[in-house]
Amino acid sequence: PILYSYYRSSCSWRVRIALALKGIAYDQVPVNLLKDGGQQFSAEFKALNPMKQVPALKIDGIILSQSLAIIHYLEETRPNPRLLPQDPKKRAQVRMISDHIVSGIQPLQNLSILERMGEKKMEWAQHCITSGFQALEQILQHTAGRYCVGDEVSMADLCLVPQVFNAERYKVDLAPYPTITKINKALLELEAFKVSHPSRQPDTPAEMRA
Repeated sequence: PILYSYYRSSCSWRVRIALALKGIAYDQVPVNLLKDGGQQFSAEFKALNPMKQVPALKIDGIILSQSLAIIHYLEETRPNPRLLPQDPKKRAQVRMISDHIVSGIQPLQNLSILERMGEKKMEWAQHCITSGFQALEQILQHTAGRYCVGDEVSMADLCLVPQVFNAERYKVDLAPYPTITKINKALLELEAFKVSHPSRQPDTPAEMRA
């Protein structure tokens, strides 16, 4: 498999965690979202993903984009370890939390949006993440064990950790979200989350390397 990824992209990070958890070896091709006006806009990359976004994954003779679509494919073709619980209620909760982050928070503070916000980009990012985290904290108080849903790592956790990283990057006060903070801390102790971290990628700038 070949993963087209950017070290700081939260969508790419979700997929890197899934690949690491499932023990899938892959090659990584960095796509720098800032260099040369954004390498995702190149004709070469547009042929891989017409949406001009990372990640894209070449695997099993197909090219997939959209992080959750990729994770669902990996789950169906390489089911161990499981990232979606067998119990229908828990599975629905995992999907709900994942969608809450992937549709309700992350796109609103994405690079393409923030570039249009000009001087207000920090304020806008903080607003979007804070309103999302207020809801997420409430949800997690009902679903969490050690992780987002019970004590097993799930797709929801793959979405949570990169979003907390974004929150810290945009200087969001995390004190009001003890459940989010506790889960994030527990997840960052796991090897799959460490090796996939933005500070440890081939395209990580030297000053940001772990």
